[in-house]
Amino acid sequence: MLRYEQRVPEDAKDGAPLVVLLHGRGSDRHDLLNLAPHLAPGAVVVTPEAPHPGAPWGYGPGWAWYRFMGGNVPEPESFEAAQQALAEFLAQIPATLPVRTGPVVLGGFSQGGTMSVAYALRNPGAVPMALCMSGFLAQHPTVRATPESVRGTRFFWGHGTMDPSIPFALGEEGRAALRAAGAELQTGDYPIGHGISPDEARDVREWIERGVAAHGGPAA
Repeated sequence: MLRYEQRVPEDAKDGAPLVVLLHGRGSDRHDLLNLAPHLAPGAVVVTPEAPHPGAPWGYGPGWAWYRFMGGNVPEPESFEAAQQALAEFLAQIPATLPVRTGPVVLGGFSQGGTMSVAYALRNPGAVPMALCMSGFLAQHPTVRATPESVRGTRFFWGHGTMDPSIPFALGEEGRAALRAAGAELQTGDYPIGHGISPDEARDVREWIERGVAAHGGPAA
């Protein structure tokens, strides 16, 4: 199973939401854990580490979910391998936690956001909530936004309007594809570059709280 970190609130009870946060390119499993109190203070949060070392692809000493080929294109083989590893992780992680978790929120930043949306579309209804912060809709044979693939999942897509790494226009393309498929989608535009602003963190927290409540779970 993928290596990971976790944050379990002291008062966590059975049914607590499970928030899985995927880091961006060249980072590691520690990167997004400090967001847990801001995004979902009442949730069990786990932060898995991507399976591919980033150094061979020029991404520094961290890890990557796939080799980036430019635009909205991941290298097919590394992307597929990471999707398979993520599927195994999501299947196995509940048994390792100290409480029986409830609704699942799968999300991430940059590559992590791209992976999260792709996983939701590849596995319709498997995760009730999918969160993308500054990612794109991957151009890959297995990733399609259709009425069938978006059914049963709520999406949030936030993006910096001045993002130099994953241009805002790519985010807009992904959002448009989800909308055209009939997805339940909330978006947020933020006057920042490639990052997560306090305003976005607040919007994500409120979105998670509403989604968890809709699924009958306790507060996130």
